[in-house]
Order: sequence, then structure tokens, then C-alpha cells
Amino acid sequence: MAALGLPFWPAGGQAGPEAPAAARAQGAAGVQVGSAFALCEESGMAAGLRAELRGRACAGALTVRNDPDASPTSFPFKAAEPPGTVSEPEVAAARRRVCDLGFLRTPVRGPRGLVYRCAAEPVAAYVRKGGDAADASGRRCLCNGLPATIGLAQRRPGGRVEPPLVTIGKDLSFLSALSPDAGPYAAADVVRWMAAGVTA
Repeated sequence: MAALGLPFWPAGGQAGPEAPAAARAQGAAGVQVGSAFALCEESGMAAGLRAELRGRACAGALTVRNDPDASPTSFPFKAAEPPGTVSEPEVAAARRRVCDLGFLRTPVRGPRGLVYRCAAEPVAAYVRKGGDAADASGRRCLCNGLPATIGLAQRRPGGRVEPPLVTIGKDLSFLSALSPDAGPYAAADVVRWMAAGVTA
């Protein structure tokens, strides 16, 4: 990218005072920082989830794994596995498959015209629209899971509430500097910490 003269920003494990200077030395315009901001107080993530993730990470009890099957778009992402989220197999199995928001539906040509399908919808509906049942295995509904992560879970008949789906990076080593006691920190703390390694 540098040889092409195009701006680029490294991402993944870039939260640290040394990262911006190292990236700039390689020709990058800067760095992308996601997880450190996702766990700060100004984040849109539900406060209870933020606190639980920080606590579990600081205790060495948080599992984050690459999940190539979860997204109905087949985009692999990293999912955290705190209790009560759809990353837990039993929670995912108990959730009724439904595609009622449809943000990730794909238009396909069906026998009677255009149809919209999603690999996270009910398997029978997906197959009826020409999809392969194998492609629906293990898929999670991002349209419901991600809003639940920010406290906007849909409520279903019978008192059921859509469970969250938490995506976050695997490298949470920044917490030792920003939240050594698993307590809250601000976005400004992230900026100050990152800027400490930046020289004029």
C-alpha cells in the first residue's frame, strides 16, 4: 500500500503507545483502534456487558474466538463468549431462528421472481428459497444479536429477549494499562495513552 502511495491504517492489536509511530514508520497514515474504545464508558455497548468483559479479561477468564460460521454473510469475525450470549451453544440452540429485520438478506432469483434470503433465517425457509441447508449451519442472526449488545434487544412473546452477540478483538492487553482493576475508563484515557508514544 505504501508503494502505491495510498493511505492505509493497520488494524488488530494496535492499541498501544508504540503502535502509531511503528505504523507511520512503515508508511501508514495511522492505526485503527477498536476494542479499547468498545470497552470504554462512551461505547455503545451495554454497560453490564462492558463491565463483564473487562472483569473476565482481567481475570484471564474471557474466551474470544474466530467464528467463520456465525455471520450469515460468511465474513469471519471474533466473538466473545460471556454467559448469556449466542456464542454459547446452548443459548444459540434455545433461540428461535427468525429473520425479521433482514438487514443482511441477499436478493436471489427464485422460480417465481426475486426473493430475499438469509443463512440465519429458519433453515426450511432458506432451503425453500434455493439455499443449501449446510450453509445455514451455525449461523447467527447479527441483525438481532448486535443491537442486543448495545441494549436494544427485541422482546418476544412469552417474555423472551433476544440474546446479545459480542464481537471484540482477541488482543485485550491494553486493559493492563487502561483498566488494571477491571474498572471503567474513558475514551479520553485511550487517546491520552495512545498519544504518549507520539512525537512531533
